[in-house]
Amino acid sequence: MQTFLFLLVFFLLLNLIAGMWRILRGPTAADLMLASQLFGTIAVAILLLLAQASNHSSLRDVALIFALLAAVAAVAFVRRNWSKEIHDYDTD
Repeated sequence: MQTFLFLLVFFLLLNLIAGMWRILRGPTAADLMLASQLFGTIAVAILLLLAQASNHSSLRDVALIFALLAAVAAVAFVRRNWSKEIHDYDTD
């Protein structure tokens, strides 16, 4: 079972490499934000898999913190960009 979980972690790390490619190729801020959300989701999944494989419950707590930080980052990004769009429409 542990071998399967570590294979899943390796697969998620490959997805992380794909996200790095998206950051390097992403022309817009939305692309960068989606890639950072991908990093947060992958980090949470990896930590949960490692917690299950190694029976360290503290990794689940760290995964919860990463999930909360990813949600706060997404909200901050939307609020920042939405306010710019509102101001752009007001000047038209």
